[in-house]
Amino acid sequence: MLYDAAYWIKHLNLSVHVEGGAFREIYRSPIVVNKDSLPITFNNSKNSSTSIYFLLKKEQFSAFHRIKSDEIWHHYTGGTLEIFEIDTNGKMIRHLLGKEAEKGESFQCIIKAGNWFASRVAKGEFVLSGCTVSPGFDFEDFELAKKTELTYLYPEHEKLISELTRI
Repeated sequence: MLYDAAYWIKHLNLSVHVEGGAFREIYRSPIVVNKDSLPITFNNSKNSSTSIYFLLKKEQFSAFHRIKSDEIWHHYTGGTLEIFEIDTNGKMIRHLLGKEAEKGESFQCIIKAGNWFASRVAKGEFVLSGCTVSPGFDFEDFELAKKTELTYLYPEHEKLISELTRI
């Protein structure tokens, strides 16, 4: 049986996410890593890992943002998700999260800590994915990109930045 986005939003109890789409945290490790054992970029101790469900519909996008941890994306169901990552040197990396390996898609991809990234549905009506973050996600480590500032840093990506930012 095929399920639509509304089914997954309801049955997984997903809520609106500030970056776009819908999500729900499903795991927060009880193991806490002391601040002194983390890179200097972290202000506080962190759970060792966290995991969420994340759903985007084809008319939505996840706006450019960055976090202080590595983030592993997992494909669960639906179409293909394009994830655009801008590394610290300005190089654009396009990941295809999906189930068609012969078309360059993968079930998982990794976004490196500190890199800007955004996503949108490339094929299909929606994509249900998951994100695992280590050290664990905390909104104090989250930064939503401002269009003018990101364009100033990476003018070669102006068109995409304009399409995938909100502020």
